[in-house]
Amino acid sequence: MGRTIENKREIVEDLKATLSESQLALVINYQGLSVAEITDLRRRLRPTGTVCKVTKNTLMGIAISGQDNWLAMEELLQGSSAFLLVKEDISGAIKAYQDFQKASKKTELRGGVMEGRLLKEADVKALGDLPSKEQLMAQIAGAINALATKVAVGINEVPSSLARGIQAYADKDGSAATETDAA
Repeated sequence: MGRTIENKREIVEDLKATLSESQLALVINYQGLSVAEITDLRRRLRPTGTVCKVTKNTLMGIAISGQDNWLAMEELLQGSSAFLLVKEDISGAIKAYQDFQKASKKTELRGGVMEGRLLKEADVKALGDLPSKEQLMAQIAGAINALATKVAVGINEVPSSLARGIQAYADKDGSAATETDAA
């Protein structure tokens, strides 16, 4: 028994809603994966804010039609497709997929789409090598903290330098006065 037209419309609307919240869409060939393996992939992707959708290419084609950000995906719609729709942590999602792919050796990344651009496998790998959002925030916080420390040390150094200068002048003035007294 096939899907009803109403059921297909619901699937397309769900895909459109998920795409509207996504920053990146990856298309993988999932042929040969068992239900348990797909479930494992979804479990690995969940902490990164990524949704794995297994749907017909024609339904995804309908969902992306008229959406300039996702039209480039048409080129990837062939064969058995699963769509990894990344909402939050792009590099984390790519790393989670790569870990799954190493473990299962059954999937193949066809490419992805981000901000209307078609990404090849090398582009996706480069995105996966970027630091995560948390790592970037930690690096920025460290840089700000180091800058604040330097400013504080610099501000603290001004009165100390002034005091040393006054003391040196007083010592010089005192030694000059002692020399005139001795003469």
